Amino acid sequence: MPAQLIEKLDVRVTRLGMILEPDGDPSELEGTLNPAAARSRENELLLYPRDVARGNISRIGIVRSSQSGEGYAFRRAGFALQPQAPYEIRTHPGYGCEDPRVTFIPILDRYVMTYTAFGPNGPRVAVAISDDGLTWQRIGLMRFKKPGMHVGDDKDAAFFPEPVLSPSGVKSLAFYHRPMLHLSAVDGRAAIPMIERMPFHDRESIRLGYVGLEPVLRKIEAILDVRESELVMAPDAQWGSLKLGAGTPPVRIDEGWMSLFHAVDVIDEETKPKLKYSAGIVIHDLQRPNRILYRSPHPVLEPEERSEVRGMVDNVVFPTGLDPRPDLGARVFDFYYGMADYSIGSARLTVEEPEELRQPAESAA
Repeated sequence: MPAQLIEKLDVRVTRLGMILEPDGDPSELEGTLNPAAARSRENELLLYPRDVARGNISRIGIVRSSQSGEGYAFRRAGFALQPQAPYEIRTHPGYGCEDPRVTFIPILDRYVMTYTAFGPNGPRVAVAISDDGLTWQRIGLMRFKKPGMHVGDDKDAAFFPEPVLSPSGVKSLAFYHRPMLHLSAVDGRAAIPMIERMPFHDRESIRLGYVGLEPVLRKIEAILDVRESELVMAPDAQWGSLKLGAGTPPVRIDEGWMSLFHAVDVIDEETKPKLKYSAGIVIHDLQRPNRILYRSPHPVLEPEERSEVRGMVDNVVFPTGLDPRPDLGARVFDFYYGMADYSIGSARLTVEEPEELRQPAESAA
């Protein structure tokens, strides 16, 4: 029986402030932003920011942490990936390894990183793996070869941590991705009027791709072979009307798979169109994640602080890492996000239990 739709989700988001900004190193002159987050096998929090050098050349850094009260102190520890594969390098500026997301997948006993490889053909979804979260091995570009699949510019990929069923019923590893409109990839702001004339389902949207589990268990390189892809969440008139994209890899809660996504709206359209990136929550069915059980009716985080409103790209909060905090509560999470495409912020998300799961104080005692 399909899980029931969730009519209401009570959440509280508290900003924890900026945690990293460029420190003057040449590798970060144009920003340190959009970090993946994962826990090491020793439970150390690791972040993987996109570090941007002059000319918009991107590397994926490693940031290690030590706990300080309820928060963390962070220190840079080199790079996970620097552009070197042919699909990450091109002759003119603007290339490299961008916007990683990291998921530990227990059935594979590996960390899986998806990132945007920006090379000679534009942005593509790439995969790397690691045994310890520190040393990474490239696997290659995702292969969308089935008839009818989008082939071309694609980004914002992130794997689910556990196997699920695909729409056709195959046990699979699922991942988010966002195929891009060609006109948007060429000149996003100039394309706004054309996008606004499109039906919502034709705009850039969140899709789920599926990789068959059994082939991957036999050979890890099969993680690149996409067997199915389905649109699961498109823009709408309520908010996020221009485009949607995945944010963080999902985590399991009682209601289903929960993640933060990003959504883009147009503001100040009467003068010069500007874009605003906000964050919301989506919950998927645990077994069949193409079933959406909940979608935020309004953003849970919008650009308001100066470091979110002014930067390399103004008016951006861009969630990319979600870290459960069982030490603070069963449904407490820290998330990490890019601030105006220049620095990194963190916030704490508390998800209240649904009423049917709450126990009265006397029975809990």
